[in-house]
Amino acid sequence: MTPLLFILVPLLLLTVWLPGWWVRRTFARYSEPADRYYGSGAMLARLLLDKHGLQDVAVEPTEIGDHYDPQARAVRLSAHNYHQRSLTAVTVAAHEVGHAIQHAEGYAPLALRERLVRFAITGQRLGAMMMVAVPLITLLTRHPAPGLFLVVAGLLSMGLAAIVHLVTLPTEFDASFRRALPLLEQGGYLHEADLPHARRILEAAALTYVGQSLMALLNVAAWLRFLRR
Repeated sequence: MTPLLFILVPLLLLTVWLPGWWVRRTFARYSEPADRYYGSGAMLARLLLDKHGLQDVAVEPTEIGDHYDPQARAVRLSAHNYHQRSLTAVTVAAHEVGHAIQHAEGYAPLALRERLVRFAITGQRLGAMMMVAVPLITLLTRHPAPGLFLVVAGLLSMGLAAIVHLVTLPTEFDASFRRALPLLEQGGYLHEADLPHARRILEAAALTYVGQSLMALLNVAAWLRFLRR
């Protein structure tokens, strides 16, 4: 490894790790006190959905992280955000309601993301099968698999994930700052002193995908570098 790589590799890993660390730190910081507000994250989500005529959108607890499921038409909140009455809980709930409003309004980037997700799932499965097939082809033909075959397999399994994460970023920022923050400000749901802190939480919610995007791009770069050897 060259001296430059000794510097670049830790910097790249730090860049990938930092967004996720900051998100976890921000969420944890404003999760206390857990009873800061009258209503829980689930109660605020239900209130906001009903006010926007989205009574058919469910609010459910989940163990796989806060998200909006457009297929099931459900806002899903992690257990602590569903039950707690902390600043983090109510702010994250508003962010996920922002996605439900995007869906109801036919927000184009959200629709594009959903199409890409379905395409990426199929592509990743195909890419994984191609990866498994490479050693079998080499064994049966006694020739290395064609380089193009490997490139396509890698791009299908890793490149599509990177594209999905990148397309997700504007959708997340819209849900945070064009939807959730105005809802919280105009509705008077937060203590005035909490508004700057809510903005930090929304920034964290929007940046959840930044680390994933960087990691996906790093995986693609590493794969292409491996093929050049």
